[in-house]
Amino acid sequence: MAVPFSSKTLPEAPDLMAPDGSAVRVLLSLPRGGMATFELPPGTASIPVRHRTVEEIWFVLSGTGEMWRKQGAREEVTALEPGVCLTVPLGTAFQFRCTGAASLTILGVTMPPWPGQDEAYRVDGKWPAR
Repeated sequence: MAVPFSSKTLPEAPDLMAPDGSAVRVLLSLPRGGMATFELPPGTASIPVRHRTVEEIWFVLSGTGEMWRKQGAREEVTALEPGVCLTVPLGTAFQFRCTGAASLTILGVTMPPWPGQDEAYRVDGKWPAR
């Protein structure tokens, strides 16, 4: 059976809050992946989390910040600015924060599609969540 075509305009207001505390605007999904934007206001840091079943690819649309990722002994902080693309492989602990004067907005692709709020669980992070 063919999957129907879909189209959607970015919602003006967030659809929900992610488990990490970022504002989410849900875009579209297909059976093997979904897309949304995530936004943090200036001076805030997300709640550090790890996903149970999904992995993601992120692309920074606007703002500046940092992304902390950790898998076992491997750990790094990546500077975020428009044009930066990064991965969040399955099992990675991660946290991000907005360091600029404008909100940090990220386009994210989740594979498979986001299954719901129980997907992410809190972990120890790099910065205090605020």
